[in-house]
Amino acid sequence: MDQRASGRFFFHDDELSRLNEDAPLSDKLSAVHGFVRRHMPFVARIAVALYDPATDTVKTYAHSSDGENPLPFYEARLGSSNSLREIIDRGQPRVVNDTDLYGGEAPHASRIRAGGFGSSYTLPIFRNGDFIGFLFFNAAEKDAFDPASLHFFDLLGHLLALLVIDGLATPKALLATVRTATGLAQHRDFETGAHLDRMAHYARIIAREIAPKYGLTDVDVEHIFLFAPLHDIGKIAIPDEILLKKGKLDAGEFEVMKTHTLKGHEIIEQMLANFSLDDSSHSSVLRNIALYHHEAMDGMGYPYGRKGDEIPIEARIAGVADVFDALTSRRPYKRAWSVDEAYQFLIENADTRFDRDCVAALVKHRADVERIQSHFAEDDVG
Repeated sequence: MDQRASGRFFFHDDELSRLNEDAPLSDKLSAVHGFVRRHMPFVARIAVALYDPATDTVKTYAHSSDGENPLPFYEARLGSSNSLREIIDRGQPRVVNDTDLYGGEAPHASRIRAGGFGSSYTLPIFRNGDFIGFLFFNAAEKDAFDPASLHFFDLLGHLLALLVIDGLATPKALLATVRTATGLAQHRDFETGAHLDRMAHYARIIAREIAPKYGLTDVDVEHIFLFAPLHDIGKIAIPDEILLKKGKLDAGEFEVMKTHTLKGHEIIEQMLANFSLDDSSHSSVLRNIALYHHEAMDGMGYPYGRKGDEIPIEARIAGVADVFDALTSRRPYKRAWSVDEAYQFLIENADTRFDRDCVAALVKHRADVERIQSHFAEDDVG
């Protein structure tokens, strides 16, 4: 008998085929959310929050929600949330079937309740034993997560955790490559690890503040944070006699120094090719940061003299973050400027050299800036 005719051999539509595509995590979460809703209609939200061990903060990342996102661009110190800390310590999912009775008083808990969510399932995400974040399922109804459904959410939660881990692996590998290269090159007065950490966190502050105006998502903010430290990777290709010169560069030397943006772009292209990421969904963010972070709003920057909105917003963000940290850091040829002095310089050069929105965002969050400076304190080389 023909197996096809008998119905014993056939193809069927894969409801989760979207997961095979090169797509942002938010798109994949939406695909999974649609699948879940067909089987568990009460699930109104799936969300991921990431942990930054350097600052002990949990920050919103990707989500799929039926309505408004209740926690856009939100972050909180993990140490201030005993309930989240307990989930990590126990290494087990937590179910809250009545958020009115047990939801905590933290802002994120209050906003979840205000968003109309009556129950929740929270899974800690680990990679090789290291905590990296949380996965959340939320339902409008109370008592939505009954014992019979928990095995389904356990399985799905761990599968989604693998998607998160996979999505973060590449940018972290790229950053590790850069840190290795800069570590080997530190004798050349290249960027220190502390500088990379500070400017990445400044970039996140700026991106988070201006995100609504520029249509950035939590995922966009995170990728700007992850990729900002690669801005000056092209300096690896600059000759020692120019990179290490203590005095002011002459005109010819400065022209060579300016090529680090183009060389950085070439290095990034090679790295993306080596990691098979030429067409990945966020590779343009990385390319733009490396290539355009020295462009100026008035068109007087380099390498191409782009101006205003011709400069990608991620490059404008990285440019402000980089210059601010350079100004407030010690160098063999200069003292560290105070925060006030650096702010004044940025403000005076807004709309000419720097993006005004980016400058205003950094100035607005002075307390966060000073916290970052304290946490990633300078050593003898910055």
